[in-house]
Amino acid sequence: MIKTFEVKTSQHDQMIDVTSQVERWVQEQGVKEGIVVVTSMHTTAGLTVNENADPDVKTDMLRRFREVYPWDHPEDLHMEGNTAAHMKTSTVGHSQTLIIENGRLVLGTWQGLYFCEFDGPRHRKFKAKIIQ
Repeated sequence: MIKTFEVKTSQHDQMIDVTSQVERWVQEQGVKEGIVVVTSMHTTAGLTVNENADPDVKTDMLRRFREVYPWDHPEDLHMEGNTAAHMKTSTVGHSQTLIIENGRLVLGTWQGLYFCEFDGPRHRKFKAKIIQ
């Protein structure tokens, strides 16, 4: 079972909670136990699991990424000018693997699955595959 999800980002750097979309799909498949692997289809957008209770965590993370990987670094050679986006994606990773138990994603109380845009706004895709 593979599904393609679409995400329309609205900012240059953005973290979008996609937990409920993936969980809804898992439940629609009737899967009770297994894993789901989610993967970004882009080199400048990734996926991460992080806190979903306090929105300041996303704000702080994106600010710190901008500090560590400035957009206009004078020594970057990549002609598209988005080396910082590639670095951010490599840092968070392009995929996540989540356990499915009793038809639900296994996440901690404060955890959510985020699609991380680092070169937007754009129309993006990520895929999910359930393994039983």
